[in-house]
Amino acid sequence: MTLLAYQPQVHGIFDPGTWTVTYVVYERRGSACAIIDSVLDYDPKSGRTTHASADKVIEFVKENDLKVAWILETHAHADHLSAAPYLKKQLGGKTAIGDHISGVQKVFKGIFNLEAEFKNDGSQFDHLFADGEEIRVGDLSGRTMYVPGHTPACVAYQFGDAVFVGDTMFMPDVGTARCDFPGGDAKTLYASVKKILALPPSTRLFMCHDYPPNGRQVHFETSVAEQKAKNIHVHDGITETQFVEMRTKRDATLEMPVLILPAVQINIRAGELPPKEANGISYVKIPLNAL
Repeated sequence: MTLLAYQPQVHGIFDPGTWTVTYVVYERRGSACAIIDSVLDYDPKSGRTTHASADKVIEFVKENDLKVAWILETHAHADHLSAAPYLKKQLGGKTAIGDHISGVQKVFKGIFNLEAEFKNDGSQFDHLFADGEEIRVGDLSGRTMYVPGHTPACVAYQFGDAVFVGDTMFMPDVGTARCDFPGGDAKTLYASVKKILALPPSTRLFMCHDYPPNGRQVHFETSVAEQKAKNIHVHDGITETQFVEMRTKRDATLEMPVLILPAVQINIRAGELPPKEANGISYVKIPLNAL
């Protein structure tokens, strides 16, 4: 059976606080599953973390008697904190991300002046996936797709006819992700989007976020065909030059995400909080005038 020949079950859990969708992909009730792009609730005013979003994932997994094989990240998110360690403690499974994460860690270790002991080799994760590497989830077989541009380490995950695209693109009426973070590049993102849109037209595409315009309801599933026809940034006929010009001008007007400073510090640690200091408390740093 070819990879696209089967349709895995996909359950999306939308977090309204960060506009993020966490996915559980599995074959059937009682089978193995993978969790993709989890959310740790974080209050930027108080610095408190809670687990309401992750607990919804745990509830679904347990209700369907699923066995967690993998807790996957599409990239080191700048808009939410990962709940991977909490989910791993509650449900088991291995944490993983694309193997280019080491480059992101190196850049942000410098920006945040992290402790000397912080390793920028990806070893905080249980596994680093190479481009095209197979992912086994029980009887399901998937693969990793390297899709940089938003960040230099972004990956998508394909299981059967379902592709979890991370931040390469959004729903057609929202467009594509910004490329102005360290290591981002609009030309590279255009190539990554085209790589995804070269898949068969019926391929299901699952977004990491939705930011509904004009009051529409939240949606996070689309298709290659719909994106090629309707995506406001990269529909058929948009050239690389046009895209890069649009993306560059648009990015220059955008503010930094509210949670970028705590999120990146924690997400490059595979969701673990920074080491506790002498008083038993973990701290995140706020670099002034650095971004």
